[in-house]
Amino acid sequence: MATRPTLRTASGPITRRGPAPRIAPDRLGEYRRRALRLDGLLVASWVSVALVIAFFLADDVAAGFVSVGQSLTSLGILTGLVGTDLLLVMMLLSARLPLIDKAYGQDRAVTFHKKLGKPVLYLLLAHTIGLIAGYAMTEGVTPVAETLSLFLTVPDMWLAFAGVGLLIAVVVTSIVSVRRRFPYEAWLAVHLLAYVAVLAAVPHQFSTGAVFAPGTWQRGYWLALYLGLAGCIVAFRVVAPVARSFRHRLTVTGVRAAGPGAVTISMSGRNLESLPVQAGQFLLWRFLAAGLWWHAHPFSLSAAPGPIPAPGRQTGLSTATATTASSTLPASSALPASPPQELEITVRGLGAGSKKVLNVRPGTRVMIEGPYGIFTQQVRTSERIVMVGAGIGVAPIRSLLAEADFAPGNATVILRAGTVQEVYLLSEIDELCRRRGAYLFVEAGPRPANRTHWLPSASADSGFSLLSYTPELASSDVYVCGPGPWSALVLAEARAAGVPAGAVHYERFSW
Repeated sequence: MATRPTLRTASGPITRRGPAPRIAPDRLGEYRRRALRLDGLLVASWVSVALVIAFFLADDVAAGFVSVGQSLTSLGILTGLVGTDLLLVMMLLSARLPLIDKAYGQDRAVTFHKKLGKPVLYLLLAHTIGLIAGYAMTEGVTPVAETLSLFLTVPDMWLAFAGVGLLIAVVVTSIVSVRRRFPYEAWLAVHLLAYVAVLAAVPHQFSTGAVFAPGTWQRGYWLALYLGLAGCIVAFRVVAPVARSFRHRLTVTGVRAAGPGAVTISMSGRNLESLPVQAGQFLLWRFLAAGLWWHAHPFSLSAAPGPIPAPGRQTGLSTATATTASSTLPASSALPASPPQELEITVRGLGAGSKKVLNVRPGTRVMIEGPYGIFTQQVRTSERIVMVGAGIGVAPIRSLLAEADFAPGNATVILRAGTVQEVYLLSEIDELCRRRGAYLFVEAGPRPANRTHWLPSASADSGFSLLSYTPELASSDVYVCGPGPWSALVLAEARAAGVPAGAVHYERFSW
């Protein structure tokens, strides 16, 4: 292993502490509660699939395996039921339920949502093809003739065909290679068609499906599922954001430069002490100004609610060195508490929408949705914490560093950028590390040409790794925030070094 880079400190080196337990005793309760939520949601998803299959087997339709045509029809019905159930699970994962967010966080929930997309589409295509082929063989007609007959004569069937077509469009535009060709706004508009697809598919299930026949308890079960999902979407994606926005009435109070192509936006409002937000979380921000009001932007907090004064308004250091560190041993490891008054986000103009946000003016009203994510102190398992950020991913690192509970010497911050000038919020993070007794490393420079390492070429060629900066990595919680491919390299290195999956926390910038 390469020698750890030399620290430059303000008043001498920090004394590192001895081995910490894998799960700190005072965090064991929260760890178990989260594990129970994770297990409960996973079991509930599998139970919903098992119930659908059980309902099918308990119905007379399951006895239709007496000929090839009837077998295809029965399999078509079964794949349709399972596919519909998983489609509802998929939509529930994106409904932003607090229970799911506290268990998985939005990043992982959206990841699972994406992974279900193709299986759901394949099951519903199998449903469509199975029914057409089965009916055609039973009636002795061609598949094309049967398709036209279903489309033109069966009630609500044209809506079902339209729904399948819309789902195909949603899944195709979600494929990474295709998605990158779309601006975010166009992709989002197509993706919202999933709701239309579900609405289009519902009528034919109840008007023509034998499993959903009037008077059956299966009909009541599926109605409850649909109504429950609709209620969750309306409550948590419409009502809750509107109510929270009117309650807190956020207004932009200041905009200051935070580095090349980036600004920090300060906002104040009413009753911010009751806003259930934690350092490290993100919200969807809708600035009520011309050209901005129609688009909600996901930005992490760079400072959680409270008058946490930024010690410096500049970014960058006077030295151009690629690796630096600073720290002191304050009498207390926590920042002084004070009544909440305002919060901050730091925004980089990466796309057409976020570039417009850079020009937002003081006095602009803001609507919010959230908070979301588990990039927070609450999911900690260890007394030690390692925070790694790149680009604008340093924003949640800054807020987490200000409020996380750790003793001097038990925190390490690693920041990555192409140049030192592009390390956003560097002066503020530097000051926080000095006050709280945290190690700070800044790694600036171009990455290797093959992009196979998260560090700059010079450090990667010298054999540096996460262990070079924090030898106690395996007994630490690791927080990573930055671009997706870069974050994946850091996460892989942390897991390879022995960090448990439950101690790795991340937010990635992707859609």
